Amino acid sequence: MKRHFPAKALTTFCLGALVAIGTSAVRADATLDKIRQRHEISVGVILSGPPFGTIDPKTGEHLGYNVELAKGVAKALGVEAKTVSVLAPNRVQFLQQGKVDILIANMQFTDERAQILDYVPTPYEEVGGAALIRKGAGITRWADLRDKPVCVSQGSNFIKPLQETYGAQIKAFRSQSESLLSLRGNGCVAAVHVSPTMHALLGDTEWAGYEIPLPNDLIPSNSVIWLRKGEHDTQAKLDAIVRDWHRSGWLIALGERTGMAPSQALRDLHEQYRNAQPLASQP
Repeated sequence: MKRHFPAKALTTFCLGALVAIGTSAVRADATLDKIRQRHEISVGVILSGPPFGTIDPKTGEHLGYNVELAKGVAKALGVEAKTVSVLAPNRVQFLQQGKVDILIANMQFTDERAQILDYVPTPYEEVGGAALIRKGAGITRWADLRDKPVCVSQGSNFIKPLQETYGAQIKAFRSQSESLLSLRGNGCVAAVHVSPTMHALLGDTEWAGYEIPLPNDLIPSNSVIWLRKGEHDTQAKLDAIVRDWHRSGWLIALGERTGMAPSQALRDLHEQYRNAQPLASQP
């Protein structure tokens, strides 16, 4: 049976819907408005070591790939960048509690993370995990980690495949540095973290007794910028910025400059977007 609404009731309903949409838009615009009002964007970054991020011991300045990405976002928005050091166990809380506006913090895309946070759809890189292992350990395949202790960071997306696919015994630490310290103390047979950082360590004489013997990275995944749920205007603005980075080749140049070797996925994204409209002419 059809139901008919009086004209007055229908008008009231429509007005209410418009108000609701307007209210939602105001909420969604809040972060971008605040960034513009204070002329600054606060970015949570991981400073766990090169190439992603370090702290200058003399000046306290934040340096590295993640920091340069944060500065790139700020420049495109016409504001200043404030980078905030976060750790794997607290980075989501920093974002949800409003301590930072966005995260560029070694958080690759996973379905689980996407259930609690929003993200910029266009990735800025692709990164997998590498296992740093003492030389002579006899481990040549990921499957060789079965029933062996493996050090990782808390909240790492490498935990699930290490446990479920390869049967490793996980030892999770608050920071990458604590994980690596446990490896050096024979607390685990391998430390699994983002591949660029692990390969960078091999250039340090302190790690001369270690190697990365496993030929393939663990679950290469999209590196994306994360933001709070419902911030669709910020999401759209940042997505346009990332696509423009791909168009111009800026991300490839940045990776080469900071020691973050550009992946094939990144080069493919450059080819995909190289003929797109420049950011200045996008609506």
